[in-house]
Order: sequence, then structure tokens, then C-alpha cells
Amino acid sequence: MAQSENEILDGIADLVNEETGLPKESVEMDKSFTDDLDIDSLSMTSIVVHAEEKFGVTIPDEDSKNLRTVRDVVAYIQQAQG
Repeated sequence: MAQSENEILDGIADLVNEETGLPKESVEMDKSFTDDLDIDSLSMTSIVVHAEEKFGVTIPDEDSKNLRTVRDVVAYIQQAQG
């Protein structure tokens, strides 16, 4: 079942918080994972793997490299849940 944008955003915020300790409130749609949230590539890989499990989607490595902002991930998951 497809989830709303806000449900996905909340889920991503939970994953970021669990992986990095960043407050969930800091995970906003227009934030860049590397520039704004300062998430390194290892943590980002873990977040992607957990997002796949949480949302029941597959995010191939070549696609994950293009997911630079929170909005990118939310949109990707929404489309994949289609």
C-alpha cells in the first residue's frame, strides 16, 4: 500500500535519527543528506538498506547515488510503492 508523503518523511526521519542521532525535526524535505545533514556515505548506505526494509521497496545502488535530498528519497519511495 502506498504511503503518503508525510508518512514516508516521518519514516525517513526515524531512520536518520536511529543511524546518526540527528533530531527527527532536522530531517526536512529540502535538506541535502551530505551538505545539510552531514551524513557520510556509510551511514547513507545503512539508511537506504533500512528504508528498503521499512517501505518494502528496492533501491538499486545506481539509483541511490542520485538520491541527494530528503525529497528525492520520499519521491523515489512513493513512485516505487506506486
